[in-house]
Amino acid sequence: MSDSLRILISNDDGIDAPGLKVMEEIAHAITDDVWVVAPLQEQSGMSRALTLNAPLRVIERGPQRFAVTGTPTDCVHMALDGVIKGKRPDLVLSGVNSGQNLAEHVTLSGTVAAAMQGAQLGVRSIAMSQAYGFQGRAKIEWDTARAHGAAIVKWLLDAPWSENTLINVNFPDRKADDVAGTEVTVQGFRDQDILHAEQRTDLRGKDYYWLGFNGKLSNPPVGTDLRAIYEGRISITPLQLDLTNHDARARLDSAFEGFTS
Repeated sequence: MSDSLRILISNDDGIDAPGLKVMEEIAHAITDDVWVVAPLQEQSGMSRALTLNAPLRVIERGPQRFAVTGTPTDCVHMALDGVIKGKRPDLVLSGVNSGQNLAEHVTLSGTVAAAMQGAQLGVRSIAMSQAYGFQGRAKIEWDTARAHGAAIVKWLLDAPWSENTLINVNFPDRKADDVAGTEVTVQGFRDQDILHAEQRTDLRGKDYYWLGFNGKLSNPPVGTDLRAIYEGRISITPLQLDLTNHDARARLDSAFEGFTS
């Protein structure tokens, strides 16, 4: 256990979420210096939203433990901009999220966004999510993240990191002893949209809609985060803050050579 490493934990499921307790166990297996700054309420799907039109309240919930009336991005920024006194955190851990954050949906994820904010502010950051629903049941195998999380973090801390990079870790929907291995993956892309709007009617006869996911499996290539999770492996995907499509930029640059408006 390291006494010098300082870890900040946040999430998007809220400060009372069961996955946050799992992440605290993971962090305390690495260091005693653990801070929690997490949303007061669930903020799933908020991506990198910032609260700019309302004040943020910071509520102390215990030693080195705070709830913020804002988004995951707000929480990490607030933590690094004054909530945490003294030494700056060496690592941001976001999660453990209730449900997978894979493929194109990483851009929607508040869990990934919290890690992205940490990376933007120069702190190594890891998002962790526990997949569920692949075995035809709603039970979340928290013990899988609990059993494998600390070892993954320790391994990543010893590995070389590129600048402006965050790590997205997903644990498969399997019991801890049934995990089929660990794979460093690329971000996948589903071949069908799984987000849908369900129309419902309230008690006054007015229609409303509820967004949700239909859970259809795609057919992802080998090497992607999707394929790893489908086949029961832990997926470790390095993501970057730079969203530029550099191949497309090179083609556009050539196409516009000599262009004048």
